[in-house]
Amino acid sequence: MIRGKDMAITLLAVGTAAVAGYVLHTEQSETYTSRSKADLGARLIRSEDVPADAVVVDASAQRLGEIPGARRALDRAVRNGARNEWEHITIERDGAWSVVDRIRESLPYYDGDDNAYNGVYVRYNDRIVVLDAIGWARLEDPIQ
Repeated sequence: MIRGKDMAITLLAVGTAAVAGYVLHTEQSETYTSRSKADLGARLIRSEDVPADAVVVDASAQRLGEIPGARRALDRAVRNGARNEWEHITIERDGAWSVVDRIRESLPYYDGDDNAYNGVYVRYNDRIVVLDAIGWARLEDPIQ
């Protein structure tokens, strides 16, 4: 009789641990989902460095204003005089990768050669700023 009771207690403990492990795993899976990031970069260039076949967009363009973080990146580049390095704005939320697609598809994106910057050339008052974006996904779930 004691063996049966011990066996029942052991099975109850193992079952409870299994259920608790399943619940914890399910909660972690919901919490740690894949997220995407987009990094918008902007830097100042000289007017003479604009490629002859690049289209220059005005900073007040509506399509430019519809891209999250674009104006902030442009403002930051101009404010900090970013000629030697890119000023970055990172967007981290679901769907952030779409920012990269919007910059490349809704604006005249210049895909240059080795001598010119890739990106959207923007006239910001009397300055020229190049705006570009990269995106990536971060997987937070362990691969099993």
